[in-house]
Amino acid sequence: MNQEMKELLQIETKIIAILREVYDPEIPVNVYDLGLIYDILVSDDRSVLIKMTLTAPNCPIADDIVLQVKEAAASVPEVADVKVELVFDPPWSQDMIGEEAKLELGLL
Repeated sequence: MNQEMKELLQIETKIIAILREVYDPEIPVNVYDLGLIYDILVSDDRSVLIKMTLTAPNCPIADDIVLQVKEAAASVPEVADVKVELVFDPPWSQDMIGEEAKLELGLL
């Protein structure tokens, strides 16, 4: 793995860490471990595309959560720009929740 690729992976790791501080206000689990983040793409120019979903398409605070995700990712110093794309395919389900979060929610 070359140095450039290592740097991009480090940026992605930092973004994941900071996204673990963004919580869905209705569920006491962060958006990453809740399975709402589908993809994090870091390009060579350090711009980031995050594909995410919501627990429900008609979520009344969708704009707030998307903004929090964008601001969190943008707070990583190496990130030049962030775009968040809201997607609903595949639809979110409880199966997407990480094992540790399932334990926390009493789903295991």
